[in-house]
This record gives sequence, C-alpha cells and structure tokens, in this order.
Amino acid sequence: MAKADIEFLDDFLAYLISRASHLMAEDFAPILKEENFERPHWRILASLTNYDKIAIGKLANRVLMKQPTLTKILDRMEENNLVKRTHSKEDRRSVKISITKKGRDKVSPLLRRAKEHEKDVLEGYTAEEEAILKQALRTLIQKLK
Repeated sequence: MAKADIEFLDDFLAYLISRASHLMAEDFAPILKEENFERPHWRILASLTNYDKIAIGKLANRVLMKQPTLTKILDRMEENNLVKRTHSKEDRRSVKISITKKGRDKVSPLLRRAKEHEKDVLEGYTAEEEAILKQALRTLIQKLK
C-alpha cells in the first residue's frame, strides 16, 4: 500500500500513540475491575511504588492528571489508608505523597498482572523489537517534555 493510500490518522503519530494506549487500557480494564481498582487509583499506586515520597506536582505529571483532580482522588485514597501525605516542616505548601503498606499490598499483585498483560499485548514482538519500541517512546517523551 502506498503512503498516499493510508488515511491521515493511520499515519499520524499522535493518533497512533493515543489509539494504542486507549486499546491497551480498555483491554486491561476487566483486570482492574476484577481486582476492584479504579483506573486513577491504579495509575497512582503503580507510580508510587518506585518512590519513597514524591511531590504532588511531579506525581500529577507522572499519572497524567491535573493537580486539583489528583488532590481530590488522593483525599479518598488517604481516607482508605492507601497513600500518605507529608507536609514539609519548612514549607507547609510543599506536600509529598507516599504509598502505605496497605497500598503497596493492594497494588503488588496488579503490577504482576500488568506485566503479564503487556507480555500478551507484545506477543509476536522479539525482545529487541520490544526494547526498540519502548526506547523510542521514552526518547519521544523526553524530547516533548
């Protein structure tokens, strides 16, 4: 098929990335439901697993949410003892978020299932192709920051 025969969106990088992300998320949604997870909670807890504490602004960036939206979700998660807020002694406006033991225990099995899901999605790709795909996306993200 000649490039001229490809529809615009099927050759538009932003659409392709967004569509792939959407399809993967929708495919993973039944697993989240089975584990009794809301998508934002999953994203937040998965992001927190690699940090002792993270600034709320940085977390908002990592989980692709606006800070006011994230703050409301964190309120509920803190009530359920999944996350903890720590205020800086020097600057009360500075808030760091950390995952609690309960949050870590809740998300750990889902982290494994997420990697299994990723493996299923990438079935047919070689390890080298998978590495190239991920590195290309990481490079693009860094370029666009």
